[in-house]
Amino acid sequence: MNAKISRALILAVAMTSLISACGKKASIGSSDRAAPGVQTPSLSDEVATWRAKRLSRLKADDGWLTLAGLYWLEEGNNRVGTEPGSEVLLPKGVKSAGVLLRKGREVRFKPATNSQVTVNDQPAVSMALISDKNGEPTMLRIGPVSFYLIERGDRIGVRVKDTESESRKNFQGIEMFPVDPKWNVEATFEPYNPPKEIPILNIIGIVETMRSPGVLKFSIDGKQLSIDPVIEEGSDELFLIFKDATSGRSTYGAGRYLYASMPKSGNKVMLNFNKAYNPPCAFTPFATCPLPPLQNRLSIEIPAGEKNFAGGPH
Repeated sequence: MNAKISRALILAVAMTSLISACGKKASIGSSDRAAPGVQTPSLSDEVATWRAKRLSRLKADDGWLTLAGLYWLEEGNNRVGTEPGSEVLLPKGVKSAGVLLRKGREVRFKPATNSQVTVNDQPAVSMALISDKNGEPTMLRIGPVSFYLIERGDRIGVRVKDTESESRKNFQGIEMFPVDPKWNVEATFEPYNPPKEIPILNIIGIVETMRSPGVLKFSIDGKQLSIDPVIEEGSDELFLIFKDATSGRSTYGAGRYLYASMPKSGNKVMLNFNKAYNPPCAFTPFATCPLPPLQNRLSIEIPAGEKNFAGGPH
């Protein structure tokens, strides 16, 4: 065999072996990474996906941007309609849609003749209404307007929504801080046994008790911090209601919200403050947002997540 050809063959075999060996070495310890062909989303992609869903919910037909009124019911008859002086004033529809009769905790709706009010796409009849505290509330509709009962403490109110609201039509989005891995923080979850009952004041001055399963402890820039998350009715996620040193400056003054998963094994929880978001009260005066308890008011700045909404109520 020609000497030059022989050396070339030897070199080719050696290179092939080296490439094969490197490939095998690289595969060792890769079981915690995505399988071939499966992309692991980056933090920016993860937040972008979350943000798209967040804005979609906000702009939905029943989203917070459709809120058009909140009225607290008195005992006896409460008129519903567009007629000035109605106890429940609708933004559009008919002058007299009917009457809400409150007797203690029970509320009945009595539709007016030709009221055009429907329930489940059927003409409304005289009926007792279910509030948001007792399951899925009875949804009364008249054209683009809907209204239903809410309960907050001892108060019973009617929340009105309008799919054609100006807030929804004119919504231009929410400015956010740049996504930063610094604000994707690992926390230690220390359970309360039994769970702690925490009094939570809401923006309309009512205190309601919420259950906290444990405390979240974490460190940012060497500073030790903690937050008491709560569990909402029917949820299996940790709900964080917090303020920080940006509140009232670059972020909403009453604080922000964040969800996190319960620890599935061990006691570690990721707090991705890049997903911190404004409460409904940042967009409408007709919400009843819970406010951060004292222990959830952080002394540091967390410039992550949503900034203050410039188009909100002032």
